[in-house]
Amino acid sequence: MPAATVLFATYNEPRWLEWVLWGYTTQTERDFEVIVVDDGSREDTRAVIDRLRPQLNYPLRHFWQPDEGYQKCKGMNRGILLARSDYLIFTDGDCIPHRDFVARHLALRQAGRYLTGGYCKLPLALSQRITREDILAGRATDYAWLAANGLERHTLKLRVQREWLRRALNALTPVKPRLHGHNASAWKADVVRVNGWDERMQYGGQDLELGERLVNAGVRGKTIRYSAICVHLEHKRGYMKPEMRQKNDAIRAQTRRERATWTPHGIDLHLDEANRAD
Repeated sequence: MPAATVLFATYNEPRWLEWVLWGYTTQTERDFEVIVVDDGSREDTRAVIDRLRPQLNYPLRHFWQPDEGYQKCKGMNRGILLARSDYLIFTDGDCIPHRDFVARHLALRQAGRYLTGGYCKLPLALSQRITREDILAGRATDYAWLAANGLERHTLKLRVQREWLRRALNALTPVKPRLHGHNASAWKADVVRVNGWDERMQYGGQDLELGERLVNAGVRGKTIRYSAICVHLEHKRGYMKPEMRQKNDAIRAQTRRERATWTPHGIDLHLDEANRAD
């Protein structure tokens, strides 16, 4: 059983997916698996995965579901049931991890807590400039290189190197911990206990709602925004629609109002399917 399962969704972004998969080959911690939750991508995404899999230094699994609009929550729940580890790291298919990304999540995990890390959002031109060699050499997550090549946001996250200072900044930040799907982790048992993602939700706040149910269930958030870092590659979001956000906001409001710890629209919808697969 690996120490961690890294889970992320992808949708018709094969180049960004390839860069993310190369990012995980640079990790200082090697005891993990990756599950790519594919929300209905075309065959070029599968082709990238099949081409890269023999070259990667970690186990990679690819789960595909039909394109039925934005259905990340459903895919993530099905991915959780496939996870071999008892500890889950959540990120996105457009986020290149710093080389100690997995190591920091594992080192800082605690019983009764979920972790939420930080990211550095890159402009489109810089995202497109990054190459495979930049990722393997560590330049794609190096502040000095990014700043010299078009990064305008002078974030501290990538500049701080000493772990004692990272921890101090984590403790001092006024930003409250919230579960952000681009960089978070939790015990699988805790996520299953609240029944995972609410599959009624589409783009906008669905990760936050999961975190709110975890908190209601007694699993508190812990900020590691200066310790576990990834860089976000910019891209178009053709799946975004205003009505998605409105529906999600209403579900989140109900979760907060009722202090809900469970969704009836979650992981357990797929238990029979998982048992058949076993």
